[in-house]
Amino acid sequence: MSIDRETAAKVAKLARIRVTEDALPALAEEFNTILGFIEQLNEVDVEGIEPMTSVTPMRLKRREDVVTDGNQQAEILSNAPDAREGFFAVPKVVE
Repeated sequence: MSIDRETAAKVAKLARIRVTEDALPALAEEFNTILGFIEQLNEVDVEGIEPMTSVTPMRLKRREDVVTDGNQQAEILSNAPDAREGFFAVPKVVE
């Protein structure tokens, strides 16, 4: 697949990126380079290989699921610019 100037201009418009006319050939070339790299990746045989979440095998650290003391409503609401009846008060946004 090859990207021409018109396609590069369309992609830039869809991405809301302002690109000048004289920069379109360079952008199209960058897109073609990216697509070439993707085509190389498609040639790699990954049959029987499990997907990875990291390049190094590791297990995420987990914390114990314990109940804490809680009861910090007053301390938490002390940071709020406006609190009423034990809740954060926010401006109405829907009428």
